[in-house]
Amino acid sequence: MSHPTRLLLEEMTWPEVEAALEDGYRTVVVAVGAVEQHGPHLPLLVDAARGDRLAVEVASRMEGTLVAPTIRVGCSEHHMHFPGTLSLRRSTLEALCLDYAVSLSRHGFTKICFIPSHGGNFGPLADMLDDLNRAVAPDSRVVAYTDLTGFLGVWREAVAELTDLSERVGGHADIAESSEIMVIRPDLVREERAEPGYTGDFSEAFLDRIFRDGFRSVTPNGILGDARGMSAEIGLRCLERSAEAMVRALTD
Repeated sequence: MSHPTRLLLEEMTWPEVEAALEDGYRTVVVAVGAVEQHGPHLPLLVDAARGDRLAVEVASRMEGTLVAPTIRVGCSEHHMHFPGTLSLRRSTLEALCLDYAVSLSRHGFTKICFIPSHGGNFGPLADMLDDLNRAVAPDSRVVAYTDLTGFLGVWREAVAELTDLSERVGGHADIAESSEIMVIRPDLVREERAEPGYTGDFSEAFLDRIFRDGFRSVTPNGILGDARGMSAEIGLRCLERSAEAMVRALTD
C-alpha cells in the first residue's frame, strides 16, 4: 500500500482521493465536535479543535485511513445557558452524519468511523448508528466510539501517569481538556483564569441531571473538575491515550 502525502480529504484533489481509494485507503474518520462554552479560561472552539486533532491521531494509527472534515457544531443544548454556545437538534446532527456517511460510501469508503470530541454527541451517535448503516451501501459499514464513561476513565489514567492530579478530571474544561488545548491552540488558553468547577460525585444520575437541567444547574462557571495544573505534557499524553482507546474500539 502506497501512502498519500496527506490524510485530510479536504486538502486533497479528487485525483489524489481516487488514487488513495485505489491503493486501499477505504476507511475514513469523521470527528463530531461542538462550539460551546468551556469555562472562563478556554474558547468556544475547544471540541471542534480537539476533533480536528483527534481524527488525525486516530487515522494515523489505523491502516488505510483518511480524515473527513470535522462536523464542528454538535448537540449542546445543555450548555445554552452560557453565551456563545451553538447547538444542533439531534435530528439535524443525524441528518449531517447520514449525509456524510452516504457521500463517503458512494465514493468507495467501506468503513466510516465517527468519533465524538464532545460529551453531548456520544448518546446521539449511539442512537443513530442503525439508521446510518441502513443508509450506506451494502459493502460499507458505519461505526462510532460511544463510551463516554470509558473515555473519562482514559483521561484520568492519562493524567495519573504524569501527576497526582487525576482527581481534577471531571470531563469538561478540566485539567485534561485544558491541557489538550495547550497543545492544540495555546494562544487561546487564558491559563490565569483556570479554576475549580463542580468536583463532586460523577454518577450516572448526575450525568442525567446535566443533560436534563443544563450545565449551569450544577456548575456556575461551566467547568466539571478542576482546570488548575494544566500542561502541554499532560495534554499530549491525554491525546495519545484517547486516540489509542478509540482505535481499539473502532477496530474490534
